[in-house]
Amino acid sequence: MSFEVFEKLEAKVQQAIDTISLLQMEIEELKEKNSTLSRELQDATEGSQTLLYESEQLKQERDVWQERIHALLGKMEEVEER
Repeated sequence: MSFEVFEKLEAKVQQAIDTISLLQMEIEELKEKNSTLSRELQDATEGSQTLLYESEQLKQERDVWQERIHALLGKMEEVEER
């Protein structure tokens, strides 16, 4: 009878070892996925910062052009008034 108990215990230990091995493989896969997602997030963040910088530069350039156009329109109005 004790031999049967030992066999059952051995089967449960083997099942536990198999489960642990599967869980360790799953953990490694999740770590790799997490690492990939972290890199993608960092790339997206850098891309977003680049776009924000470019947007700000374009807004400043637009403002300069608007000022120049307003100045030219003001000069044209002065010429028309004469």
